Amino acid sequence: MTYMNKTLKEIHSSLKKGEVTSAELIKESLAKSHEIQEKCNAFVTILDDAKEASVTDNILSGIPYGAKDNYSTKGVLSTGSSNTLKDYVPFFDATVIAKLKEAGAVMVNKTALDEFGMGGTGTSAHTGIIRNPWDISRMCAGSSAGSAAAVSAGVYPYALGSDTGDSIRKPAAYCGIVGFKPTYGMVSRYGLFPYASSLDHCGILCRSVEDAAIVIDNIKGQDDHDMTSWDSKDIHLEASLNGNVKGKKLCYIKEICDINNYPSATPELKEHLANFQKTLEICRSMGMEVDEVSIDKDLLDAEPAVYIVLSYAEATSNLSNLTGIIFGPRGEGKNFDEMVLNHRTKGFSPLIKRRFVIGSYVLQKENQEKYFKNAQRVRRLLVDAWKNLFKTYDAVILPVGSGPAKHLDGALDILTKDTEVLEEHLQIANFGGFPSITIPNGFIDNLPVGVNITGNCYDDANVLNIAYALEGKMNYKNMIAGEKR
Repeated sequence: MTYMNKTLKEIHSSLKKGEVTSAELIKESLAKSHEIQEKCNAFVTILDDAKEASVTDNILSGIPYGAKDNYSTKGVLSTGSSNTLKDYVPFFDATVIAKLKEAGAVMVNKTALDEFGMGGTGTSAHTGIIRNPWDISRMCAGSSAGSAAAVSAGVYPYALGSDTGDSIRKPAAYCGIVGFKPTYGMVSRYGLFPYASSLDHCGILCRSVEDAAIVIDNIKGQDDHDMTSWDSKDIHLEASLNGNVKGKKLCYIKEICDINNYPSATPELKEHLANFQKTLEICRSMGMEVDEVSIDKDLLDAEPAVYIVLSYAEATSNLSNLTGIIFGPRGEGKNFDEMVLNHRTKGFSPLIKRRFVIGSYVLQKENQEKYFKNAQRVRRLLVDAWKNLFKTYDAVILPVGSGPAKHLDGALDILTKDTEVLEEHLQIANFGGFPSITIPNGFIDNLPVGVNITGNCYDDANVLNIAYALEGKMNYKNMIAGEKR
């Protein structure tokens, strides 16, 4: 009997009843890891020597999970999917990893990602392209591609991810699973390799909203090592899931969801937006109010450029410590400057180097006002626009992307300037630090698509409960790749 395709509570119940042991779960998960590695290339490291853990009253105890390879794991290779850290073995655990150890969870692999989280395709990992288990000719999106592929394929019930722009939530949509990033600072980022510190969030990929709540309950909390973390001990996410959403108010944005705004709309996009409207009708049938609202189109159109400027600038600063001198493979050269140049030139992929060039450019003194500071101002305008919506509405609900997972070669996908905001709007939740969750809401061409729910800061319980109620009215909970509902 297989167990890795079940929910956390179902697995824990079987453990407590003695129907299965932690060792047997680990064996199943490892076997599945090797199978999926052959198909999807989802992992940097598979821990074949993973040890069983005692089963306690904690739901996570004894159950395998995966960790994105940008989390520091003591004694375990942690590369960030980059050649600059291809042999790096940390001497400490990230706070999230330490909390999961304390809960009795068992890490069985480190999942591959776009290099240092910089990418939305799952194609820039130093170990190669990560493929979607629903269709290996398509991408998982990124950067948490390996985590999404593994959870979707049933390797384990959940895996850690990180989200700087949509790196948990879009892979979740492409892989037919749940992706949740809580309010900024609810989960400590200590030990997470930084990309853009003002945007980075720790989060979770899993196959049900309840599982997301359970895991975040275990890893959240204030941490002296992370000055942006905050005290959430009075927030109990799992206990708040009651499915009672009557009277809740949702809104969606006309400029993003109106098919008339896409003159070159593909059949996939038309079906995706029509399916989204069906999801809104389900929300209304549960007693929620759903309104269409408008946001200045010029402001929305500026969002992708704002993300590029701010995230690339912060990445340039954050990753300046990767010199090959302190850690990582030593570069060649006659002096310090030559060694660093050699290390960074050979170690980083072309994508990352382009981002560093842009980040350095916008941070130059003569360019800061025009690019960096203006991007900060527009970020504030976008956050204020969403904050204004939250004065009236419990959450903003929007479709994820312009359809199902894109082809890895891109030859069959038509992406135009018209669809840019539809593809990138999830980044606004990072600008404001808002809690945001993606859940599957249908299929197009036998591939899953998703819907996103974003709420105000510190309102994580409300956001999760809305998603939980909606999930309960649709038949996409706990899906495994290939099992169309």
